[in-house]
Amino acid sequence: MNDTNQKQLGTILWKIADELRGAMNADDFRDYMLSFLFLRYLSDNYEIAAKKELGKDYPKLNGDDRLVPLAIWYADNPKDIKDFEKQMRRKVHYVIKPEHLWNSIANMARTQDSELLNTLQAGFKYIETESFESTFQGLFSEINLGSEKLGKKYEDRNAKLCTIIQKIADGLREFSSDVDALGDAYIYLIGQFAAGSGKKAGEFFTPKQPSDILAAIVSLDSQDPASGQRSRLGSVLDFACGSATLLLNLRKRMGPKGIGKIFGQEKNITTYNLARMNMLLHGVKDSEFEIFHGDTLLNEWDILREQNPAKKPQFDAVVANPPFSYRWEPTDAMADDVRFKSYGLAPKSAADFAFLLHGFHFLKDDGVMAIILPHGVLFRGGAEERIRTKLLQDGHIDTVIGLPANLFYSTGIPVCILVLKRCKQPDDVLFINASEHFLKGKRQNQLSEDHIAKIINTYQFRKEEARYSRCVSMTEIEKNDFNLNISRYISTAVGETEIDLATTNQELIEIDQSIRAATKKHNAFLKELGLPPLP
Repeated sequence: MNDTNQKQLGTILWKIADELRGAMNADDFRDYMLSFLFLRYLSDNYEIAAKKELGKDYPKLNGDDRLVPLAIWYADNPKDIKDFEKQMRRKVHYVIKPEHLWNSIANMARTQDSELLNTLQAGFKYIETESFESTFQGLFSEINLGSEKLGKKYEDRNAKLCTIIQKIADGLREFSSDVDALGDAYIYLIGQFAAGSGKKAGEFFTPKQPSDILAAIVSLDSQDPASGQRSRLGSVLDFACGSATLLLNLRKRMGPKGIGKIFGQEKNITTYNLARMNMLLHGVKDSEFEIFHGDTLLNEWDILREQNPAKKPQFDAVVANPPFSYRWEPTDAMADDVRFKSYGLAPKSAADFAFLLHGFHFLKDDGVMAIILPHGVLFRGGAEERIRTKLLQDGHIDTVIGLPANLFYSTGIPVCILVLKRCKQPDDVLFINASEHFLKGKRQNQLSEDHIAKIINTYQFRKEEARYSRCVSMTEIEKNDFNLNISRYISTAVGETEIDLATTNQELIEIDQSIRAATKKHNAFLKELGLPPLP
């Protein structure tokens, strides 16, 4: 499916969502809409694998999409079902009964079947419990099909679900069943729901353009970015992954085989489920990613709690867009936490540096980390100044990129990207001031492809350009008390143009002569007409 059709599919599905949610909160309706899209994806993927597994025994329907081939096969081959499902668990790692497949559910919706709600509940539960536990456990836990938001009585809820599913099925029917198209439509819808969620959107969505910049930065050779993109990243971590759009953006840039394994962590249960769905929906196998539900600052993920430095997990790339200036409650014991021990604890009022130090702790020596943070981390005093100073003295802050204001759904403030490396080559810091380079939008400002390319190219080749970018020595930064406020190092003021008095005088003489000549010619015409001349 081409880009135009993909966008059209997303637009159609969003229109359906906008029409059907009624008085329901957009965040609640999002969970229903995206879960049904995910069921469609799982069903398509499952049926494609089943067709390969059964070969010539797979029933042919002669174009009648109201019938479900697997339902026919199950009815004709009851003794072979157990072995078939065992093979499907091995190949696709999950099982869907014929009555739970999307086409079966869509048929029930079209006929207003009174058992649709019960069938959906049973289907979601079966997928969760009869599949690989690590990937599918609790995947639909936030989808409350018994919620009164759908209707007060069972009949009302069932009817509402029938309407929603029938509309989605009709919208999808006009398009290719290509699973990649569903993935793009899924991300489009996440973006649209984010746009309507205001500050809450920051919990689950990083806009594509800042995401593109982070993905490009960490995909370059960390020691010699000018040499180009790395062919492979062994492992990638996003410790505040939201719905995993940033991780998927990086995977798209690197290619399906360009990342060994993707690791993500998310505290919010609903968003955690979105992330897992998003990964699977984009064709990332459950063996290729691991998303953990837990608190990053408390370091609740067992694989990251290894105390032996020799066994500590390390990542080739770390990317993150954590919540800005998040209030946290560091305990006394955290002062000895291996993540913070060398640099100190971030203040309770803003966990920005706590997030940064968490990710940096797990970065490989030749890795690169790119994190989006509020500008305050560049200049705030106290504990943050001490952390920033030591990071600079240790030579770990490589680049500071200032982005325009109002790029994010969650905040209108300007933000920055910090690029960190354990073993960086140049003894300076590259500053890029891209804050004034954007397209103004109605809700959010936008970065064009040219704006993004300019940032990446400047970073890659460490280019210097007046009022845009500059490499600043550590000596100068130290003289500024390790303050990284971009305006201290890059002036955006345009100097006044010097006036050449002799040239300006000559221009005025020529203008005066031109006026005199024009007046003389005009008075000649007036004289012919018998009118008085101009003075």
